[in-house]
Amino acid sequence: MNTLPLITGLGLDGIVAWRPDGPRRVRDFLADAEVLAARLPAGTALLNLCHDRYHFAVGFAAGLISGRVSLQPASQSAETLTRIRDDFPDVVCLCDGDFDTLDLPRCDFPHLSTTDPQKITDIPRIPADRVAAILFTSGTTGLPQPQRKTWGRLVANGRAEAAALGLDRTPHVIVGTVPVQHSYGFESTFLLALHGGCAFWSGKPFYPQDIVAALDAVPRPRLLVTTPFHLSTLLASGIGLPAINRLLSATAPLSAALAAEAEARTGAPLHEIYGSTESGQLASRRTTDGATWTLLPGVRLEQDADTTTACDGHVEGRVALSDVIELLPERRFLLHGRHADLINIAGKRTSLAYLNHQIAAVPGVLDAAFFLPDEEAAGGITRLTAFVVAPTLDSRQLLAALRPRIDAIFLPRPPIFVDALPRNGTGKLPRSALQALYAEKTRHAAH
Repeated sequence: MNTLPLITGLGLDGIVAWRPDGPRRVRDFLADAEVLAARLPAGTALLNLCHDRYHFAVGFAAGLISGRVSLQPASQSAETLTRIRDDFPDVVCLCDGDFDTLDLPRCDFPHLSTTDPQKITDIPRIPADRVAAILFTSGTTGLPQPQRKTWGRLVANGRAEAAALGLDRTPHVIVGTVPVQHSYGFESTFLLALHGGCAFWSGKPFYPQDIVAALDAVPRPRLLVTTPFHLSTLLASGIGLPAINRLLSATAPLSAALAAEAEARTGAPLHEIYGSTESGQLASRRTTDGATWTLLPGVRLEQDADTTTACDGHVEGRVALSDVIELLPERRFLLHGRHADLINIAGKRTSLAYLNHQIAAVPGVLDAAFFLPDEEAAGGITRLTAFVVAPTLDSRQLLAALRPRIDAIFLPRPPIFVDALPRNGTGKLPRSALQALYAEKTRHAAH
């Protein structure tokens, strides 16, 4: 049987995590995982709801060594929990906070101090073909779908990202603003530590002052794993930043202007990751170097007409991608947007990504997103709307600023001003949340 270590790139005395009370060595981590594994109730599925990244890591490892699969939904809503209960009847929820798990069996993360770490002499090995995790798509375009990930592919995933970013040669301490349950956070904060020789900060800072405090709490070199939304908020805060050696962004398109500002403010190179929950991460680029992406080691793309398929490397099977891609020589490509984002109104075409980029560039706009309702307006033509956070602008000023940027037929009719957009923990805007916001606003407008 082919097996692979739980951790590579670090010895037993290497530091795998940093917590407020100090570092955790690999042997400390494994000792904690052994204790937790012995305390978990019976079951084959572990719904790991821990917010503390170290608690999540211990739970994941405890699940692996005790033969459980880790369930990692991007949403933790009551609807999601109900669906998981139906699909995985023997699931156990691992929690480290006050979270309502409905009627699902629950295990609260215990205080771990009963095993002598010095008794840990080996790093456990896991069958490469075992399904170690089931991640769920974010639901941005529909109902979240489960994606099974085998241990061998997850190990290859972490190693590929480390090699692509050069972290296998110079390990960094990772501070992540994204949830570890999400595929991007899972790959770029957790797997990158386990199989890229890095360490991670246990928290999940969200507000600018919390991000700064987390960076201050760990030694250099530091890697900040974040999103365009979190990065924009951090830079706009004006707070002085500690030394950052690298920046990593994903989950949404990153503008060249924001990338350039981030590099100027921090002096750190900023890279983006491209991928999906279905395929895993596939490529990276330094945004200020241009629009071209380079595939991660081992990954391959194939094309048939308008469909691009990812395969090989750490990709599970063959995955048809939702994006419009132009292949280039030397394992490079250009990304032209998502098929689902492409819009055709009265014979004219554009994409939601392009429109969002244009409205976000309007001075005074703090956040915005175009939305195409499902229903048709009078005359059979669907009218775009846009949700806008812009406290200093009114509708007339916004439309005047947009007219030079986009074709008149794509102007939002009407723009809907809101206090905040319903972004999830990774800064994404699930279509269901936008649909609910649209229904609420149009219902109020009708009364």
